[in-house]
Amino acid sequence: MFNPSQADVRRFYCSVFAKSRSSEPMEAIEMLAAQWIDEHPEHHAELTDVEAALARLGEADPGRENPFLHLSMHLSISEQCSIDQPPGIRQAVELLAARRGDLHAAHHEVMECLGTMLWESQRAGRPPDGQAYIEAVRQRATRD
Repeated sequence: MFNPSQADVRRFYCSVFAKSRSSEPMEAIEMLAAQWIDEHPEHHAELTDVEAALARLGEADPGRENPFLHLSMHLSISEQCSIDQPPGIRQAVELLAARRGDLHAAHHEVMECLGTMLWESQRAGRPPDGQAYIEAVRQRATRD
C-alpha cells in the first residue's frame, strides 16, 4: 500500500503544478490532480516552490487552509468514486453533485463528511465507518 510522507505529498503536487504549467506529459493520477489544482487558483502560489513548501512542513496555521491536504482530499474522493469504495460512495457523491449542480461544491461537502468520519475513528480508536460516511453524504444530498 502506498503511504506517502507529507514531504512526498508536497513534492507530488508541486511537480504536477510545474508539469501542468509547462504542458509536460503526465500520468493519469497527475492529470486528475492537475484538474483539482486548476480549480484552486488560490493555492497556485504555494505550489510554485517545492523547497518553500517543504520548509513549511510542520507549521500549523489554524487561520489558513492547508492546500496540500485540501487537494489530497479532492484526489481521495475522486479515487473513492472511481472504484466505488466504500461501496455506495460513487452514487452518494453523484446525488450530492446533482443536487448542488456542481461537482466541486459537492466535493467540499464530502470533505466535511470524510473529515468527520476520520476524526471519529481516531477519537474512538476504531476503524473508519464507511457506512456512516456514505450516509452523511446521502443526507446532504437529500436536504436543502
